[in-house]
Amino acid sequence: MIAIIVAAAVTYTTRQQHAQAALNKALNVYTAPLTQPGEPADLQQGSYPTAAARAKAAHPLFEKAADNYGWLYAGQDARYFAGLTDLQMSDNTAAEKELKQAADARDKNVAALAKMALASLYIQTNRGSQAVELYKDVAKHPSATVPASSAQLALAQYYENTDPDQAKQILAKVQDQNKANFAGQIAQRELAKLQ
Repeated sequence: MIAIIVAAAVTYTTRQQHAQAALNKALNVYTAPLTQPGEPADLQQGSYPTAAARAKAAHPLFEKAADNYGWLYAGQDARYFAGLTDLQMSDNTAAEKELKQAADARDKNVAALAKMALASLYIQTNRGSQAVELYKDVAKHPSATVPASSAQLALAQYYENTDPDQAKQILAKVQDQNKANFAGQIAQRELAKLQ
């Protein structure tokens, strides 16, 4: 029995290491430098002419990591980044699919980031009511990656054009609850613009 437990622990640890290595490989491509205008891309050295070209190179690496290790945290991170690279390649349909999967991740930090990216996509594709629901959900369930104030500020920004009074209420609440931090300063500045 002990041998089975030890074997399972070793297998799990090995899978985690492989998952992290796959994610790191994809992240190295995703964070590679962009060349300056007129300067040739050096794919051997890891530079790309545009963000879209870099995303196109990183995307299959993220997808592979997500598909192979989706049940591990590194795989969930990879799913989120696969959605981001889809967005950068202007593939909204694929991005929505990937980000929805990432939004359901066990890792609450990844889920919150995915919900924020998905909400932004919904706004860009004229589905504001779906974005509002996601922003409200993230605000009710803050995480280390997306505090409640960030989701509230994004929601207020959406409402600035559609319902300025609602935006003012949200901004006043954020300002009141975050007097000593940057979110409160942003809310104060945005509130002054709406007065």
